[in-house]
Amino acid sequence: MLHLNLDKYLIACPLIACTVLSSCNLTKEETRIYANDPMLITMGRTIYTECDSILNFNFPGSAIYANFSGTKVSMLARPGSGSFIYTLDGQEPKRVEFDENVREIILADSLEDKEHSIEIMYIIEGYEHNPGFAGLRLSPGAKLTKKHQLPDFKILYIGNSITCGYGIESDNPNEGFSYATENHYSTYAAITARNVNAQWHSISRSGIGVYRNYGDKREGSEVTMPIQFERTLFDNPNYQWNHSDYQPDLICLNLGTNDTSLDNYDVDKLRDAYVSFVGTLREEYPNSKILLLTGSMMNGKALDDAKTSLDFTLNHYTEKGDSLIYRFDFSPQGGDLGYGADWHPSKAQHARMAEELTEYIKTTVIN
Repeated sequence: MLHLNLDKYLIACPLIACTVLSSCNLTKEETRIYANDPMLITMGRTIYTECDSILNFNFPGSAIYANFSGTKVSMLARPGSGSFIYTLDGQEPKRVEFDENVREIILADSLEDKEHSIEIMYIIEGYEHNPGFAGLRLSPGAKLTKKHQLPDFKILYIGNSITCGYGIESDNPNEGFSYATENHYSTYAAITARNVNAQWHSISRSGIGVYRNYGDKREGSEVTMPIQFERTLFDNPNYQWNHSDYQPDLICLNLGTNDTSLDNYDVDKLRDAYVSFVGTLREEYPNSKILLLTGSMMNGKALDDAKTSLDFTLNHYTEKGDSLIYRFDFSPQGGDLGYGADWHPSKAQHARMAEELTEYIKTTVIN
């Protein structure tokens, strides 16, 4: 997590947290937990860009973990933040929405008065929402009890709309994009991480490519994943990510679907972009294993060209003595498990992808 010197911000904008407090009708008896409380644990690329009380992020999969006592817990967030999923005491996950009029949502009430655990995950792409976590509110006398322990094994996912969870909550392939049908929590990436007991960062965005974004000119796009990968917030170049803050054990690179979109691509540029980007990853993460993937949406010539480019990249670095790069291809979707919105993988397809990737990681990468 990236931190800044916030002294000047605390002087310049003291009203952000106060606005949240007053709007929630906080009473003196209730326990207010701010987002910067050291007992809270975060996962993903997060940053305090305004005031010390608001935690900012916009990559799907960013998460907050807490253990607390008491009988009630509410979540505070910036209005318009969008969609989260929370899991209380390991029970069935539930989705909540922060629209422009919502600053607080009661997640649980009338709980047994004992220690509880909660996981809160951002499940959509937040570049249009400006999401921010403002903390928790607990019942009178309640408190945070201990720090959550994230798994030691670390995965870094780098991907496009598939990894984001685009359309996963829809069963209509003719339906267009909607945040209501996006859900990173149910993706192959999140499921696989849970299967292998890993924490993870998901650096993913719909339409992104390694050299060419969806529908863009054959020569390539100006802002592709290698550029956005350097950012803490993928739409904001002012906050560059410090890669030393998260050194993954495994990197799963799943791009190429948008590069080959609409059959308007240069396979040589695709190959060269893969080689260059993997070189960047190796420079930033010298000890990480890198797994080069093809997604489940490609077929025909596009799939063949993506495989060829990835095979070339693997061989290029193997010949240079890098033995920590791997290759794996997801089974192309065939419709037997249905489709999500815009012909994206369905929830069942993501489950199959997770099963395939989990098996490969367990038997080949971390055996």
